[in-house]
Amino acid sequence: MKKFSKLAAFLLAMALTVSMAGCTQSGTTSGTASTGAAATSVEKIKADGFITMSTNAEFEPFEYKDADNIVGIDIDISNKIAEKLGVKLKINDVAFDSLVAELSTGKTNFVAAGMTADEDRKKNVDFSDTYFDASQSIIVLKGSPIKTRIDLNGKKVGVQQGTTGDSYCTNEKGTSDIKVASTERYNKGVDAISDLLNGKIDAVVIDDFPAKKFVEKNPDKLVKLDEALTVEKYAIAVPKGDKEMLKVVNEVLADLKSSGELDKIIDKYKAALGA
Repeated sequence: MKKFSKLAAFLLAMALTVSMAGCTQSGTTSGTASTGAAATSVEKIKADGFITMSTNAEFEPFEYKDADNIVGIDIDISNKIAEKLGVKLKINDVAFDSLVAELSTGKTNFVAAGMTADEDRKKNVDFSDTYFDASQSIIVLKGSPIKTRIDLNGKKVGVQQGTTGDSYCTNEKGTSDIKVASTERYNKGVDAISDLLNGKIDAVVIDDFPAKKFVEKNPDKLVKLDEALTVEKYAIAVPKGDKEMLKVVNEVLADLKSSGELDKIIDKYKAALGA
């Protein structure tokens, strides 16, 4: 009888242990469920109190440096996105060809950089609705034999690395109708202009707004051709699959368009350019 009591006690203790383990496991599962799914990017932004955008501040008037500040059309739009979420805006200023990597590595919440929503980039990022119709303009020295886009055939052309002009002139896929002799790639558009002025290249292909600014600064030496190399549309890029972030950006863009504020922002910088 005594042996039986000990055995019964042992079995009872084991049963209680299993029961408690089950309760603990059940409690843990319940606790996990109660916390819900992982926070969305927008929820995390609000919790952190700031949103991060990445750009390349070498692209006046969309983003450029004014003393210690980065300003421009894209910066004004980005501040509106931050305002909608009730947070501060933080800016990462990086090389243009690093911008897609900023998104894929989680270093930024969105990219606003006068970026064309092309098919190659769409493989790695999601794009907002477009907000600006742009063109790749051609800058040459005054008196240059290059008068039209076709005249770029066989010429040495400078581009800003990672831009649409870079892709078009480098022509790795062989789809461009213009076949330049060589494409010189620069981190900054101003460096390409410097080499053009020094006779090291025959032309520079860059977006129309900064092209106007470069010509304005060198009116006795440079000219922008009337004919553009390409026509394209700018959009804001967000991490691939981040539907919440994309929704916020599109809502802000829609509000800016419908209220007329986007036109005012663009006109403000056009006026500064004398455009």
